[in-house]
Amino acid sequence: MADAASQTPDRIGTLQQSYLAHVRQKRLYSGLMLAVFVLLYVGGFGIAESRNAGGFLDGLHRVFDFPSEVVSEAAEKAANLPGHLVTYFPALLETLNIAAVSTILGVIVGALLSLLSTRGLARFPRFIWLFRRLMDTMRAFPEIVVALVLIFILGGGPVPAMIAIAIHTAGAIGKLYSEVNENADLKPVEGLASVGATWMQKMWFGVIPQVAPNYLSYALLRFEINIRASAILGFVGAGGIGYELRNAMSWGKGRFDQAAAIFILLFLTIVVVDHFSSVYRDRLTNGRNA
Repeated sequence: MADAASQTPDRIGTLQQSYLAHVRQKRLYSGLMLAVFVLLYVGGFGIAESRNAGGFLDGLHRVFDFPSEVVSEAAEKAANLPGHLVTYFPALLETLNIAAVSTILGVIVGALLSLLSTRGLARFPRFIWLFRRLMDTMRAFPEIVVALVLIFILGGGPVPAMIAIAIHTAGAIGKLYSEVNENADLKPVEGLASVGATWMQKMWFGVIPQVAPNYLSYALLRFEINIRASAILGFVGAGGIGYELRNAMSWGKGRFDQAAAIFILLFLTIVVVDHFSSVYRDRLTNGRNA
């Protein structure tokens, strides 16, 4: 008993020393990682600065010149603003249509790929890796890269933008949906299998009812992202309000009031869609208002 009592302080001291050594080691690694990050950041900034046409630091004091010109011209021609809003509203509807159709197509394809790539649910278990790599490939390329290729093949317009966004959406949504599928209860699937249900029937009646709220929540979130993406793709000739914004900005002074009207339309649309989407997603996931 005396020996055990005498050894207890030694064990405590040993544990304290081991813990302190572990803490010092973690701090050392954290410091090294921070130093590497700072070096990479500084080096990357230096390379970007050297390749920048005018120099970032040299032009930093002019960063607000363009916004101020747009605001000042819009204020001078404030009487024309309502007319511009009406003029560009059809282009905004085209952007919303691109986002909506691409979201629907992407969600359908992504949901199917997610079911085919989830262990315990896959129709072809040996090819799970293939469907996962396919989703990785679909979301690896930015929408603007795919859109530029499709515009070269199909010509300008909303169709290349829709296809490009749908491809990226399918890859991203498929990844999110596959993680949701992994939490689904397999007992309904086993029950349906025992009565001879097909794979599609097992998925539709056994899995989809469990994951539908999360599916809809992620789809709405993706719709918000696709609105922004469809507006950006307009700058490369894919139609919509982004195309009109590029034209208004390229003319320079004299049409900045039109650019301001387009900015206002985009801002209001994104705010409204984000708000209602957040409210509905919160109802789906938590069963209450935001």
